[in-house]
Amino acid sequence: MHPESYNEMARLIATYLSPKEKLRILDVGSFDVNGSYRYLIDNENWKYEGGDMAAGPNVEHVFTDPYHWGLDDEIFDVVMSGQTFEHIPYFWLAWREIVRVLKPGGLIFLIAPSCGPEHRYPVDCWRFYRDGFRALGDLENLVVLEAETKWENPWGDTIGVYWKPLSIQSP
Repeated sequence: MHPESYNEMARLIATYLSPKEKLRILDVGSFDVNGSYRYLIDNENWKYEGGDMAAGPNVEHVFTDPYHWGLDDEIFDVVMSGQTFEHIPYFWLAWREIVRVLKPGGLIFLIAPSCGPEHRYPVDCWRFYRDGFRALGDLENLVVLEAETKWENPWGDTIGVYWKPLSIQSP
């Protein structure tokens, strides 16, 4: 994980999360390869849980299938994911899992690159822009609170913040 991603996730946490609120937080793609967001969840009211495809540092939930996680519906208050979506061949299916496990009224923080060199781990499939992040919100009837590409950083990270309404209406 590069420093800009870490700093941006820190900004999202400081902006959107209340330190007084009890929160269960899932980090998708949490395996600590070269950094982790776990240290940003430094609050006695917040419970951090990491989920990834392999057991290892920073992983509480091992997903045997990237598109069907085996977790209950609507159990997390916040789902965060950074520097992971470019490595998921069918990211829109994983996106549906994120929305499924998120409680109504919950938030999603998503960070993915729009540029940068190929970095296979084990694959590198995609780059993202703000319109694509807005489309993800529309796909699942979420309120898009932020969708912006940060061109000033080397990876041109695209940042998305989504709110899941208390009741989702079908289109």
